[in-house]
Amino acid sequence: MLPAVLGIAVAMPVSAQQQDTLPLPPAKLPPVVVTVTRDAARSPLDLPFAITATRPDSARPGQRHLSLDETLFLLPGVTVANRNNPTQDPRISIRGFGARSAFGVRGVRVLRDGIPLTLPDGQTPVDYLDLASVGRIEVIRGSAAALYGNASGGVIDIQSSAPPADPFAFQLRTWGDSGGVRRWVGSAGGTVGRVQYQGTIGHNETDGFREYSRQRMTSGFGRVTTTVGTTDLALDIMGYDMPLAENPGALTAARLDSNRTMADPLSVSKEAGKTVRQGQVGLTAVHTAGEGQLTATVYGGWRSLDNPLTFAIVKFDRTSYGGSVRGTVPMQFLGLTHRLSAGIDAQRQDDDRQNFQNCNGVAPEALPSVSCPTPGSARGATTLDQRELVSGAGAFVRDELTLAPGYLLSAGVRADYVKFDVTDHFITATDPDDSGDRTLHAISPTIGFVARVTPLASIYANIATAFETPTTTELANRPDSSGGINPNLKPQYSTTYEAGIKGIALGRVQYDVAAFATQVRDELIPYEVPGGEGRTFYRNAGRTHRRGAEVGLGLELGELDAALAYSYSNFRFAEFTTDSGVSYAGNRIPGIPVQQAEASVTWRHRSMFATVEGEAFGQVYVDDRNSASAASYQTMNLRVGGTVSFGQSWLSPVVGIQNLFNAHYVGSVSVNASAGKYYEPAPGRVIFAGLTLALGH
Repeated sequence: MLPAVLGIAVAMPVSAQQQDTLPLPPAKLPPVVVTVTRDAARSPLDLPFAITATRPDSARPGQRHLSLDETLFLLPGVTVANRNNPTQDPRISIRGFGARSAFGVRGVRVLRDGIPLTLPDGQTPVDYLDLASVGRIEVIRGSAAALYGNASGGVIDIQSSAPPADPFAFQLRTWGDSGGVRRWVGSAGGTVGRVQYQGTIGHNETDGFREYSRQRMTSGFGRVTTTVGTTDLALDIMGYDMPLAENPGALTAARLDSNRTMADPLSVSKEAGKTVRQGQVGLTAVHTAGEGQLTATVYGGWRSLDNPLTFAIVKFDRTSYGGSVRGTVPMQFLGLTHRLSAGIDAQRQDDDRQNFQNCNGVAPEALPSVSCPTPGSARGATTLDQRELVSGAGAFVRDELTLAPGYLLSAGVRADYVKFDVTDHFITATDPDDSGDRTLHAISPTIGFVARVTPLASIYANIATAFETPTTTELANRPDSSGGINPNLKPQYSTTYEAGIKGIALGRVQYDVAAFATQVRDELIPYEVPGGEGRTFYRNAGRTHRRGAEVGLGLELGELDAALAYSYSNFRFAEFTTDSGVSYAGNRIPGIPVQQAEASVTWRHRSMFATVEGEAFGQVYVDDRNSASAASYQTMNLRVGGTVSFGQSWLSPVVGIQNLFNAHYVGSVSVNASAGKYYEPAPGRVIFAGLTLALGH
């Protein structure tokens, strides 16, 4: 398929992608607004914290929409480690929040069109996100618990692209690459009167650049919006089916050096992998009255998972639902202008979880055992059978006070309660009833100040707090292998001090500079134990200190658009002594490079574009001892393409090269893994091509 697509792409004239919104004019302050602030749309220059808004396809055309590391590129303070493992989501961290994640996303709140994807226990599966329908991303780069509650070390709101203006428009897109990826995406949408609609369905197949890393998956997304009087309504639907995903596991340094494409032998023998089905529906209503606004959201979903791991087979069925109401109203009080916001959120998560002994690799002719009573059957003896309920509720209030034109003081507070309730269904003579419950709570205040020093620039400072509970998986993984809830694992609490400046200089240069210091108490740390066969457990560190700086730059110069994102992250343990008496005080927190830089240059000329991207990541420690690390690396990507029109129809071919210079590097690390299995390699040079056929605009 790849040679055919390449041939078509090279043979055809190309032009700038018409389906993407072009960058805003550089000669004036862009009319950018953000909504992730849980408020009516605001200019970023009026907000007293670091926030980034980007349109990935417009800024960097020709994306394949395969993974969030591509979508979240060029965001300062955001680190995305692509595990290149079909069973594992990329590890997303913002200023160190989320760096501990063994799978999924932790410590960072993720939303789709304002609807939470993050569950009440703080975990976020992002495998079912449809990236082809993403039009805009807004990121709060810092503690936002006063707005969102649990696991809000940062917030990522992924927003859908605008529906086509025609009554009906259609696109069919196909991709192929030299690494064995095959992708097809079909989308349709339009505008009929006050109703706008859009839908996307995509199918991915990959053989993987590593052994034992095949994947087959199909995802779908639909959105319908309309306006009734002064109320905007939106219905969102997501669906996901992944019947095949193989887990090649992480490698030791010796195996990485010997053959970076190999899979971990234990993962292969135990047939590690997962199958997933998931769906979610959400309804949002936004009512506007003058300068005030009232927003209400309800949503619900389900997820079914069968997950053979090296140490067990995990199966669960989940239902989740929730809702929120929030409002914003301006008012005059004591001769000053106030902007008052308040809201309440509620969520519930219901997991029916079972663990079994993994008997893959046991010969059918082997004698029956306690662990594997039926040789030849993958599922052995039951080791865990429990129902896990998580309920979360939180209320917040915030006031923005205008001290003088261009000078704003903001203060807010939120109260949260998260209850974990476990009912143990696996009770034997040697395994007692482990049922129980825990209620965790937090009060999260914040205060900030912003000043418009010029019409095109502002400076700000804030003090913000955040908290993060252990997830149900982290509470259930007890080192003594018993069920129930780990009574010793505590939430982590953090306080961040931040200052920055943002704006536009010389009419063309957009800049965003921030510095911060975060103190974390009882930081949640993953670890493994010898003989645990890769199972991850969790403990609390005493205190950690994070100090960092971020720079974001954008330049629009004629036919050239350039951007740079740089992050400095000096994150260390301040107090951390293990149960065995070993102190890690002064060591760097693993999983995060001290320095990382990403840059992009896009040239547009009439009907053509060319994009060059580069990234440089520093050394990453893989364990709390800082005894080993993944080396620093630099990579470069290249894409060229465009659009040729035929009336209301058009074709858009793209060709590109990922990892142009074939760098060998580790894309992600497994923090504190046992047996030295720390390293998850990234692919070498990959040549790809894509073709989009479209009808309508």
